[in-house]
Amino acid sequence: MNAQLNEPNISFREMQIDDLDDVIQIETVNFPFPWTAGNFKDSINSGHICLVLEIDEAVMGYAILMMVLDEAHLLNISVSPSWKGKGWGRYLLKHMMQVGRDKDGLNMFLEVRPSNVSAITLYESIGFNEMGVRPGYYPTHNGRENAVLMGVAL
Repeated sequence: MNAQLNEPNISFREMQIDDLDDVIQIETVNFPFPWTAGNFKDSINSGHICLVLEIDEAVMGYAILMMVLDEAHLLNISVSPSWKGKGWGRYLLKHMMQVGRDKDGLNMFLEVRPSNVSAITLYESIGFNEMGVRPGYYPTHNGRENAVLMGVAL
């Protein structure tokens, strides 16, 4: 008997306006102050690199990358909660780093909440280092939270 493993069909493609319902669903579950559909539309219309990660033809993650000269700035990245803890965030992040290199980026930067320990752990495991703090960068329910600025050479 020949048993076949059902390997998922994994692909990256450009984010489309039609993807925003799926993207917003992931965004609102993962972040206390999510981007709006307008934020995503603005990124698409601005020419930022907006990709979705599809697993078996379903949007399970996304990332937004802004290139400025030789710097890649990761504006947003997220994976569906049903796929967290399985290495897909790392896979998506490494893909975006390669996209930055392919666009002649020398460094990649991002901001992260200091309270987002799992994201910081992921970023550090891939080689990101803390470069500074942006005071009062993120909204909270009772004020503002700093952002940790992180970077890595591509």
